[in-house]
Amino acid sequence: MTRIATPPIDSAKGLTAEVYAQIKKAAGSVPNTFAVIGAHGPAALRAVLQAEGVLGNGTLSKQDQETVKLLVSQIAGCDYCVAAHTALGKMTGLSSDVLAKVRAEQPTADAKRDALVRFVSILQRTSGTLPEEELNAIKAAGYTNEQIVEICLAIALTTFTNAFNRLNDTKLDFPKVS
Repeated sequence: MTRIATPPIDSAKGLTAEVYAQIKKAAGSVPNTFAVIGAHGPAALRAVLQAEGVLGNGTLSKQDQETVKLLVSQIAGCDYCVAAHTALGKMTGLSSDVLAKVRAEQPTADAKRDALVRFVSILQRTSGTLPEEELNAIKAAGYTNEQIVEICLAIALTTFTNAFNRLNDTKLDFPKVS
Protein backbone atom coordinates (compact mmCIF):
# COMPACT_ATOMS: atom_id res chain seq x y z
CA MET A 1 0.00 0.00 0.00
CA THR A 2 1.43 3.35 -0.96
CA ARG A 3 2.12 5.75 1.86
CA ILE A 4 1.44 9.00 0.01
CA ALA A 5 -2.13 9.34 -1.25
CA THR A 6 -2.48 9.95 -4.96
CA PRO A 7 -5.57 11.67 -6.34
CA PRO A 8 -7.10 10.12 -9.46
CA ILE A 9 -5.07 10.98 -12.55
CA ASP A 10 -8.12 12.34 -14.37
CA SER A 11 -8.64 14.94 -11.60
CA ALA A 12 -5.22 16.53 -12.15
CA LYS A 13 -5.04 20.22 -12.97
CA GLY A 14 -2.37 22.69 -14.04
CA LEU A 15 1.22 21.51 -14.34
CA THR A 16 0.33 18.06 -13.03
CA ALA A 17 -2.23 17.58 -15.80
CA GLU A 18 0.28 18.81 -18.40
CA VAL A 19 2.95 16.39 -17.23
CA TYR A 20 0.50 13.48 -17.10
CA ALA A 21 -0.61 14.28 -20.67
CA GLN A 22 3.02 14.23 -21.80
CA ILE A 23 3.54 10.82 -20.16
CA LYS A 24 0.30 9.39 -21.60
CA LYS A 25 1.31 10.56 -25.08
CA ALA A 26 4.72 8.89 -24.79
CA ALA A 27 3.84 5.75 -22.83
CA GLY A 28 0.09 5.28 -23.17
CA SER A 29 -0.51 5.49 -19.41
CA VAL A 30 0.95 7.06 -16.29
CA PRO A 31 2.96 4.58 -14.20
CA ASN A 32 2.19 4.66 -10.47
CA THR A 33 5.53 6.20 -9.57
CA PHE A 34 4.98 9.12 -11.93
CA ALA A 35 1.37 9.50 -10.77
CA VAL A 36 2.33 10.05 -7.15
CA ILE A 37 5.41 12.17 -7.89
CA GLY A 38 3.38 14.31 -10.30
CA ALA A 39 0.51 14.74 -7.86
CA HIS A 40 2.78 16.19 -5.18
CA GLY A 41 5.80 17.48 -7.10
CA PRO A 42 4.91 18.19 -10.72
CA ALA A 43 7.97 20.38 -11.23
CA ALA A 44 10.19 17.56 -9.94
CA LEU A 45 8.52 15.09 -12.28
CA ARG A 46 8.90 17.50 -15.21
CA ALA A 47 12.61 17.84 -14.39
CA VAL A 48 13.01 14.05 -14.29
CA LEU A 49 11.22 13.68 -17.63
CA GLN A 50 13.34 16.40 -19.22
CA ALA A 51 16.52 14.73 -17.98
CA GLU A 52 15.23 11.35 -19.24
CA GLY A 53 14.69 13.02 -22.63
CA VAL A 54 18.28 14.24 -22.65
CA LEU A 55 19.49 10.75 -21.75
CA GLY A 56 17.24 9.17 -24.37
CA ASN A 57 18.70 11.41 -27.06
CA GLY A 58 22.27 10.71 -26.00
CA THR A 59 24.79 8.18 -27.25
CA LEU A 60 24.31 5.49 -24.59
CA SER A 61 22.22 2.67 -26.04
CA LYS A 62 18.78 1.93 -24.61
CA GLN A 63 20.06 -1.48 -23.50
CA ASP A 64 22.97 0.14 -21.67
CA GLN A 65 20.62 2.68 -20.06
CA GLU A 66 18.38 -0.10 -18.78
CA THR A 67 21.38 -2.12 -17.61
CA VAL A 68 22.51 0.85 -15.51
CA LYS A 69 19.03 1.59 -14.16
CA LEU A 70 18.32 -2.04 -13.33
CA LEU A 71 21.60 -2.55 -11.49
CA VAL A 72 21.27 0.71 -9.53
CA SER A 73 17.74 -0.31 -8.53
CA GLN A 74 18.87 -3.80 -7.52
CA ILE A 75 21.68 -2.43 -5.37
CA ALA A 76 19.29 0.09 -3.75
CA GLY A 77 16.70 -2.61 -3.09
CA CYS A 78 13.89 -0.80 -4.93
CA ASP A 79 11.40 -3.51 -5.89
CA TYR A 80 9.34 -1.08 -7.98
CA CYS A 81 12.29 0.08 -10.08
CA VAL A 82 13.69 -3.45 -10.44
CA ALA A 83 10.33 -4.52 -11.85
CA ALA A 84 10.07 -1.45 -14.10
CA HIS A 85 13.61 -1.70 -15.49
CA THR A 86 13.31 -5.45 -16.00
CA ALA A 87 10.20 -4.85 -18.12
CA LEU A 88 11.80 -1.90 -19.92
CA GLY A 89 15.01 -3.88 -20.42
CA LYS A 90 13.01 -6.62 -22.14
CA MET A 91 11.47 -3.97 -24.39
CA THR A 92 15.00 -2.98 -25.51
CA GLY A 93 15.75 -6.58 -26.46
CA LEU A 94 17.60 -7.76 -23.37
CA SER A 95 16.69 -11.35 -22.50
CA SER A 96 15.33 -12.44 -19.14
CA ASP A 97 18.56 -14.39 -18.62
CA VAL A 98 20.77 -11.35 -19.24
CA LEU A 99 18.60 -9.19 -16.97
CA ALA A 100 18.83 -11.78 -14.19
CA LYS A 101 22.61 -11.90 -14.60
CA VAL A 102 22.83 -8.09 -14.46
CA ARG A 103 20.82 -8.11 -11.20
CA ALA A 104 23.14 -10.78 -9.78
CA GLU A 105 26.25 -9.05 -11.17
CA GLN A 106 27.23 -12.24 -12.99
CA PRO A 107 28.89 -12.45 -16.43
CA THR A 108 26.44 -11.99 -19.29
CA ALA A 109 28.66 -13.27 -22.13
CA ASP A 110 28.94 -9.66 -23.37
CA ALA A 111 32.29 -8.20 -22.30
CA LYS A 112 31.21 -4.60 -22.83
CA ARG A 113 28.00 -5.06 -20.79
CA ASP A 114 29.97 -6.86 -18.08
CA ALA A 115 32.40 -3.92 -17.90
CA LEU A 116 29.41 -1.56 -17.56
CA VAL A 117 27.96 -3.66 -14.74
CA ARG A 118 31.31 -3.68 -12.94
CA PHE A 119 31.72 0.09 -13.36
CA VAL A 120 28.23 0.92 -12.11
CA SER A 121 28.56 -1.50 -9.22
CA ILE A 122 31.83 0.09 -8.12
CA LEU A 123 30.33 3.59 -8.38
CA GLN A 124 27.31 2.54 -6.32
CA ARG A 125 29.11 0.45 -3.70
CA THR A 126 32.10 2.69 -2.94
CA SER A 127 32.70 6.25 -1.83
CA GLY A 128 35.42 8.74 -2.52
CA THR A 129 37.26 9.30 -5.76
CA LEU A 130 37.03 6.41 -8.18
CA PRO A 131 40.43 4.83 -8.83
CA GLU A 132 41.83 5.89 -12.20
CA GLU A 133 42.17 2.26 -13.31
CA GLU A 134 38.38 1.89 -13.08
CA LEU A 135 37.86 4.86 -15.40
CA ASN A 136 40.50 3.44 -17.74
CA ALA A 137 38.75 0.04 -17.68
CA ILE A 138 35.36 1.41 -18.73
CA LYS A 139 37.02 3.40 -21.50
CA ALA A 140 38.96 0.30 -22.61
CA ALA A 141 35.64 -1.54 -22.83
CA GLY A 142 34.58 0.98 -25.48
CA TYR A 143 32.69 3.68 -23.58
CA THR A 144 33.38 7.30 -24.50
CA ASN A 145 33.64 10.24 -22.13
CA GLU A 146 30.18 11.35 -23.32
CA GLN A 147 28.74 7.94 -22.50
CA ILE A 148 30.39 8.00 -19.07
CA VAL A 149 28.60 11.29 -18.38
CA GLU A 150 25.34 9.66 -19.53
CA ILE A 151 25.98 6.65 -17.26
CA CYS A 152 26.27 9.07 -14.33
CA LEU A 153 23.04 10.82 -15.38
CA ALA A 154 21.24 7.46 -15.56
CA ILE A 155 22.51 6.66 -12.07
CA ALA A 156 21.31 10.02 -10.73
CA LEU A 157 17.83 9.71 -12.23
CA THR A 158 17.45 6.17 -10.97
CA THR A 159 18.65 7.12 -7.51
CA PHE A 160 15.83 9.70 -7.31
CA THR A 161 13.09 7.24 -8.28
CA ASN A 162 14.61 4.51 -6.09
CA ALA A 163 14.58 6.79 -3.06
CA PHE A 164 11.04 7.97 -3.73
CA ASN A 165 9.60 4.50 -4.36
CA ARG A 166 11.34 3.05 -1.32
CA LEU A 167 9.89 5.70 0.98
CA ASN A 168 6.45 5.59 -0.66
CA ASP A 169 6.23 1.79 -1.07
CA THR A 170 4.78 2.50 -4.50
CA LYS A 171 2.31 -0.15 -5.68
CA LEU A 172 3.75 -2.26 -8.50
CA ASP A 173 2.16 -1.79 -11.89
CA PHE A 174 4.87 -3.81 -13.64
CA PRO A 175 5.30 -7.58 -13.39
CA LYS A 176 6.98 -8.52 -10.10
CA VAL A 177 10.54 -9.85 -10.40
CA SER A 178 11.48 -12.78 -8.21
